[in-house]
Amino acid sequence: IASVMKADQRILRSELAVVKTWLKNSFGEEKALAYLKILKDLLEKEYDELVMARQIMQNTSYSSRLMIVQLLLDIAHADGEFSPEESKMINAIAQTMQITTQDYQSLLSIFEKQTDKDWAYKVLEIEPSATNDEVKKAYRKMAMKYHPDKVNNLGNDIKQKATEKFRSINEAYETIKKQRNIA
Repeated sequence: IASVMKADQRILRSELAVVKTWLKNSFGEEKALAYLKILKDLLEKEYDELVMARQIMQNTSYSSRLMIVQLLLDIAHADGEFSPEESKMINAIAQTMQITTQDYQSLLSIFEKQTDKDWAYKVLEIEPSATNDEVKKAYRKMAMKYHPDKVNNLGNDIKQKATEKFRSINEAYETIKKQRNIA
């Protein structure tokens, strides 16, 4: 979190608000305050974020790591911008945590609805040239991968993020079905 917040050389209130909300929802008020103190220290120190990412990768499930990357993307987009530095940092963290390029692009595409006409295909990790059967198969695969029940043990905020991603998958599928007149 600290690495992403520092990536573009400016730590913004909007980013901190995303982090505070996530901490409070995930750990409660008291622990959130303690974790915010740790975050403050990390914002002032130099450290190797990829070593931390490796530790997270070794100690969490793939579904959990996906939700962590989604949180990092939420933080980076909190100010309405996604700087090249933030993009580079999150991409490096995602690679270190062994998030596939397709999954990373799928998470990122949620933020590109307004600017990318193919966003729905990216969410489902398929090409616009995919057949209708391939679209249905991709939808089922993504729905299984991001189902909120897979991260039940990680707290309400992570489950909420998974639910948001699950909704995005449904929205992407419905968008493609409407475009193609699929019943």
